[in-house]
Amino acid sequence: MQTLTALKALHPEIRADFTIEQHWERYTQAEHGIWRTLYERQMQILPGRAADEFLDGLKKLKLVAERIPNFARLSDDLQRLTGWRIVAVPSLVPDEIFFDHLAHRRFPAGRFIRKPEQLDYIEEPDVFHDVFGHAPMLVHPVFADYMEAYGKGGMRALTEFHALKNLARLYWYTVEFGLIETAKGLRIYGSGIVSSHAETLYALENPKPNRIRFELERVMRTEYRIDDFQESYFVIPSFDRLFDETYKDFAALYRTLQAGPTYRPGEVLASDALAAPKAA
Repeated sequence: MQTLTALKALHPEIRADFTIEQHWERYTQAEHGIWRTLYERQMQILPGRAADEFLDGLKKLKLVAERIPNFARLSDDLQRLTGWRIVAVPSLVPDEIFFDHLAHRRFPAGRFIRKPEQLDYIEEPDVFHDVFGHAPMLVHPVFADYMEAYGKGGMRALTEFHALKNLARLYWYTVEFGLIETAKGLRIYGSGIVSSHAETLYALENPKPNRIRFELERVMRTEYRIDDFQESYFVIPSFDRLFDETYKDFAALYRTLQAGPTYRPGEVLASDALAAPKAA
């Protein structure tokens, strides 16, 4: 992760909070075309697989295939709905900056879009992952509150408890790669899944990964993969339950987590309750 000083050489307009202007007018037709390809490909498979809350947010924000969203217009709509805004950043930002943005209902989004050869995998989150993947869930009031609370909790984890790795696992297994059990069956809501064609199908329908019922301490003890499909996904019963489970003082939990096991990504415990994959 580059420092603010290093980034200033590439982005002289960068601010102290690592935000920059989106400069929407500078996107080329080819870049809008990549957004269109990614958008249309996902919308062919997300109905019946993505959570209703995600699809509802997509509609309310009026995200469309034709063009990369303008952050200012998108933020105006999002702010009217739940008080959130999207802010452009040049790359991944330092943890304390990221948490501060979330705590103040600002979601940092990369403004660049991947290259044609990166349609199926990109190491650093781009505008498609950050906006298509994350913004629709910020329309949901409970999830919007969860994200704000996560930002506030992150500041404490960083400065008071030095438990960032545990809190990062919670973000990974919910915000990025979360599944939810609904009356219609398993659905996806994590941005890393809904923005990925291959992982959308894998997470729900492949028999290989474990789909484990959400339990907070279990999640925060579990390592994750950043270079391949997930070996395990955690399944929440509802967004209200997720918020209730995590909107608490983590001080005692962080002390508990200082001792005891750390679980490998694919490890299954005798106490785990597993969910069956969605029928293809």
